[in-house]
Amino acid sequence: MSEKLKNEALNRLSVEAFKNAEKWPVVLVLDNVRSLNNVGSAFRTADAFLIEELLLCGLTGTPPNKEIEKTALGATASVNWKHFKTTPEALDYLKQKGYRIFAVEQAKNSIPLNNFTYTNEKIALVFGNEVYGVEQTVIDACEGVIEIPQAGSKHSFNISVSVGIVLWELLRKKL
Repeated sequence: MSEKLKNEALNRLSVEAFKNAEKWPVVLVLDNVRSLNNVGSAFRTADAFLIEELLLCGLTGTPPNKEIEKTALGATASVNWKHFKTTPEALDYLKQKGYRIFAVEQAKNSIPLNNFTYTNEKIALVFGNEVYGVEQTVIDACEGVIEIPQAGSKHSFNISVSVGIVLWELLRKKL
């Protein structure tokens, strides 16, 4: 029979140990994400996957913010983050650092996530606004578009769900 582990048994990193740990070379870019809960969830998921950095762009909320903290649960202290006035500025920053950049969106010629090839290279993933998605000008600046296959009547996932799905699939391919 399985017994739920106590927090002490999980061997979680301290914030200091997290800051000093080798990171997975993945950057999340939030393109004008309006929900502070989605921002907080992105921080928490970024912490769970030990990713390199989170870039908050445009109107995306930034810490310190109590609404972000409700879902981040302290991950704003562990995950490296930067704010950029515009998403194209963030993409220029990433290109200078040698990242391959992909939008996560529904688009012509997108690559289904299950067919996307990933081998642990430096990659940035752009997630867009809850209503409008990733801006077309941002898509145009990306190397490609990754699409999460869906079969139901709704045409999208919540951003926080999309972040978890995509990171898990990339990690699975990396292992």
